[in-house]
Amino acid sequence: MSERLSKFAEDLGRIKAEIGKAIVGQEEAVNLLLAAVFGGGHLLLEGVPGLGKTALVRTVAHVLGVKFGRIQFTPDLMPSDVTGTAILIDGPDGSKQFKFSPGPVFANLVLADEVNRATPKTQSALLESMQEGQATVLGLTHKLPDPFVVLATQNPVEMEGTYPLPEAQLDRFLFKAVSLFPNVDQLSAILDRTTGGPSNEPQPVLDAEAVRAHRAIVREVPAAPFAVRLASRLVLATQPHAPEATPKVRKYVRFGSSPRGGQALLAGAKYRAATDGRTSVSREDVVAFAAAALRHRLVLNFEAAADRVSPDDIVAEVIATIRD
Repeated sequence: MSERLSKFAEDLGRIKAEIGKAIVGQEEAVNLLLAAVFGGGHLLLEGVPGLGKTALVRTVAHVLGVKFGRIQFTPDLMPSDVTGTAILIDGPDGSKQFKFSPGPVFANLVLADEVNRATPKTQSALLESMQEGQATVLGLTHKLPDPFVVLATQNPVEMEGTYPLPEAQLDRFLFKAVSLFPNVDQLSAILDRTTGGPSNEPQPVLDAEAVRAHRAIVREVPAAPFAVRLASRLVLATQPHAPEATPKVRKYVRFGSSPRGGQALLAGAKYRAATDGRTSVSREDVVAFAAAALRHRLVLNFEAAADRVSPDDIVAEVIATIRD
């Protein structure tokens, strides 16, 4: 186990180094993206246009050496544009028959770009794929490649032309990352790289088989009973009617996290332990992913908006309250 963890940590360092050749800053987004890939889940990445979200996802796919698919979500996008459809072709004997034409969702790493610009009908086309790893078209179910990861970008809901993602779809994302605006040094580096001559291009480090192997390593990291209980208590503390609820939760939260929030906490904790080559999960590992695992699973009321209370504010109080 220790040797496999050491190999994982070594490969992860190489992956981050290659990503750094193309991406400046965005350390949290990169870490959460890799945590989602190796934790066996999906990532929602929110930020205003122009911050390099699409470039980040494309770079990660290239470095991981997996098949990449991109879907540009627009208001006129149809579900069949996501999953694929059956087309009528001429058979060997001259007869007409239907043949399935896979959509861009049939890839290892799928970029759902500006996912909240499509209508809810089209957004829902991803639900079965994200949860079951399959797509059903015209009554026939087709398995998706393994690994299968959806990395969706979305614009803030305050921007024009966006459709808020349903809570059921938000819950399918293991983590939610927020893409922050670069500081002066980072912005200067970005401008220098993008307006100068050819730069040092990132190179592939893994392939699909290696990604599957590393996923298995992360999943095998044991979580002690105290870590599982801590994740459970953190999730319960977001429920406004639970005894563990904090004052802000009771005042501002309509609906708390689902059990998937606890699964995300432990998946992130195992990934964090594996990156350090450790064979056990600590309290700090669980808490480190609390904001990313819970922020998009909290449904706040109008009073929270009026008082400018964010999901991260509530998660911070929950962490401070649940100490063991």
